[in-house]
Amino acid sequence: MKKLVGIVVLSVVASSAAMAQRFAYVDTEYILKHIPEYLAAQKQLDALSVQWQEEVDTRFADIESLYKKYQEDQVLLSEEMRRKREDEIVTKEQEAREFQRQKFGFEGDLFQERVKLIQPIQDRVAQAIQTIATDQSLDIVLDKGSEVTFLYANPRLDKSDDVITRLGYKPDPSLADD
Repeated sequence: MKKLVGIVVLSVVASSAAMAQRFAYVDTEYILKHIPEYLAAQKQLDALSVQWQEEVDTRFADIESLYKKYQEDQVLLSEEMRRKREDEIVTKEQEAREFQRQKFGFEGDLFQERVKLIQPIQDRVAQAIQTIATDQSLDIVLDKGSEVTFLYANPRLDKSDDVITRLGYKPDPSLADD
């Protein structure tokens, strides 16, 4: 009986503590759509990505044509010439893969450029969120746009427009996803 009373008391205390916490959420994607510097940075990153992908595609197309030419000429080539052409194709393929890795790989040029352009903007947003959370005595602020799954979210708890205003921009509801 004492255990049962203890469990009931513990449950009541735990649920009271959970109810005392103040929650809110923001939609960082929606917030970022309001920041012109972010949109400009995204365009710049997209342009770089397209440019570098075209270079990668060109390199692999050149390798493909070298390989086709090699296959056509293979019967006419001496063993030494065949080996030389095969080595050339392999070398060019390794160079193309290295270029691709250098531009698009983990911590590659695109990643570095993204950090340089977008990190300061994300830091400003995070600072604004933290200030709003402190000012409004919020215990937890979740991001609607991240891996958190929202089955229901009361719009009253959405602080995205507050963050946009804190950053000095005017909220535009037409940019919202839902």
